[in-house]
Amino acid sequence: MEEKQACESFEVDQRLTAHGTYWAGKMGSRFYAALRDQQKILGSPCPTCRKVFWPPRSVCTFCFAELMDVVEIGPLGTVETFTVVTYAEPVQPRSAPFAYALIRLDGADTGMAHFLDEVDFDTIHIGMRVCPVFAERRQGNILDIRYFKPV
Repeated sequence: MEEKQACESFEVDQRLTAHGTYWAGKMGSRFYAALRDQQKILGSPCPTCRKVFWPPRSVCTFCFAELMDVVEIGPLGTVETFTVVTYAEPVQPRSAPFAYALIRLDGADTGMAHFLDEVDFDTIHIGMRVCPVFAERRQGNILDIRYFKPV
């Protein structure tokens, strides 16, 4: 019988890059096309429980009804919660400090996280009214909304 030897643990410092294609689905595609082409924000209303989802989806998370339509929502919204990031990590989308907020747009029953800019971090609060700032060159992704700012 062969004797087992104990090994010390070790780390390997490496970076992985993965290339791929993401399809946002029918609802996501409509959402991103409207952002890119018309600077409009869409939500998907549930015909059964009347909730409106942002971003749009194909199935209601409350009653599981199929969602087929879209409606324009916002552009104004309300900060439901927020955080200010004050430390640097290589995976962060921006250099610290920056603020994220969960924003529920007018006409929607759900919120989505996005950046807050043009704001003093000490004045951010739950209930703050905000509006989107759109990118000049839109490409059909969530960063077509560069950030939200106070109204």
